[in-house]
Amino acid sequence: MFEKYNRLPKTVEAVQFTEKNKNRIFNSLTGQCAYGFEDTNPIIKVTTVHGEIAIVRLGDWIIKENKLGFYYPIKDDIFRDGYV
Repeated sequence: MFEKYNRLPKTVEAVQFTEKNKNRIFNSLTGQCAYGFEDTNPIIKVTTVHGEIAIVRLGDWIIKENKLGFYYPIKDDIFRDGYV
């Protein structure tokens, strides 16, 4: 029925979106992204390689898909389990 699979080792470019570095991240992202607020918290809306809009919230990691300006967010606990 269920079988086990291993994740292949992969190196990614990523940064954690925090209150401390939000302005630097706002200024460094290229490609299709927008900045805003959810309640009073800053967010970033990024376009993924699949054309979907994804929301990055404080504490999330932003992974760079490729050099064309696509990104995707990943929650901190999931990132630390799989990438750190």
